[in-house]
Amino acid sequence: MSHIQFGSQVYTWFMQGSGAGYENKLDHMIAKCAEVGFAGIEPMVLTPAANYWLGDLKDPQRLKECLDQHGVELIAFSLVCGWDQLEETEEERAAADYAIETLKLFPGAKLGTVPLPSGRKNLAQRRLNLATNLNRVSQRAVDAGIECSFHPNSPPHSIVRTQDDYDVVLNSLDPTVTGWTPDVGHIIRGGMNIIETMAKWQHLINHIHYKDFSGNGPEPWAQMGTGKIDFHQITEWLVARDYQGWIVCEDEAHEAIDDPDGVTAADAVWCQENLVPLV
Repeated sequence: MSHIQFGSQVYTWFMQGSGAGYENKLDHMIAKCAEVGFAGIEPMVLTPAANYWLGDLKDPQRLKECLDQHGVELIAFSLVCGWDQLEETEEERAAADYAIETLKLFPGAKLGTVPLPSGRKNLAQRRLNLATNLNRVSQRAVDAGIECSFHPNSPPHSIVRTQDDYDVVLNSLDPTVTGWTPDVGHIIRGGMNIIETMAKWQHLINHIHYKDFSGNGPEPWAQMGTGKIDFHQITEWLVARDYQGWIVCEDEAHEAIDDPDGVTAADAVWCQENLVPLV
């Protein structure tokens, strides 16, 4: 029997950046997850210039107290960096070191590595730079006892969005230090078949992100369960392969810009009614 839990990614609240009114409100997001029935939350860590993503809860003790108060697990930190150079920049190193040191205090929480979309110039070299940095950061995390997972994305200016990109970068990951987070929405937006892509690198899968896809326009996302993705089929595929871990909803539907709380609540209900019975 697969042990699968459902949680939420904080990006649903940050789709307009700090101007959306959720700066320094990670405590609110944690409380909302508890209220709607999500078992865990996945915050984001960027370079120090963008530390509003964690706010006051960047203090590990305050983060732990808030999570414990609401009975919510820290699923992972999503560490978002460019990793464009042969070596980490000073800010990238500082962000990674913070994430690793903090995660040491939360047994079982993963380090997710997410490339900051920054354009597709010099693509061949930058994909290799990215893979090199991912392996180095992940090695440091593994040495600290933390499991890692790489999360590609699919904006037009992302460097890991197509089949060719996946072939280069995923095949360049060191499987002894990092796994892979299939984000099913990003996979289909990149022109790939979700199940075929997951099957190709299923040996790397150790984390999952769900978002729905409408295919319409430059921001082609749909609220969970209203788009084109067959989450029932994907979840059954995971269960058949004895996936053990988290499925994290990272809803980027337009509705979340004005009502991230409502979208998060609706996603939790949809997962409870449609997916929990499958696992």
